[in-house]
Amino acid sequence: MSLRQRNEIQDFVSSLERWVKMQERILETFRDSKEIIENGDRLDLIQATRIAFNHMIRTLKAFDQWLQDPFITSHIPREQLLEVWKTAYSLLEQLLELDIKHTSEVMNIIYEASKNGKLNPITSKLREAILASEERPSRGTTLSI
Repeated sequence: MSLRQRNEIQDFVSSLERWVKMQERILETFRDSKEIIENGDRLDLIQATRIAFNHMIRTLKAFDQWLQDPFITSHIPREQLLEVWKTAYSLLEQLLELDIKHTSEVMNIIYEASKNGKLNPITSKLREAILASEERPSRGTTLSI
């Protein structure tokens, strides 16, 4: 192996070390914040969930890129790939179950609120305006409530 190749490998390993340290810090931050967030108000919960989703998306994209790199995949043992698959499947199953449950519950909440005349009038009008603007050709859409 040439000196240049060794340097490139060392740079690669260093970038992986930085990634791992960053992920450990983020995990620690989420763990430290979990109780505070769970006792927070609705906005805290929405913001924390969106931050979590965004980081999950970023991590999933990185994992996907990782699995597209022949240099990486040619060195990963089958057992480790199997572990990644099993974890990915478990996460997928949990996500789909959460989505089915949450979407069904929200559907029922909105239906009942609509039936009982209890929809938020501001957000309802805004939603109507957004939907209407999506139906017509865009010419600098302005929303009026």
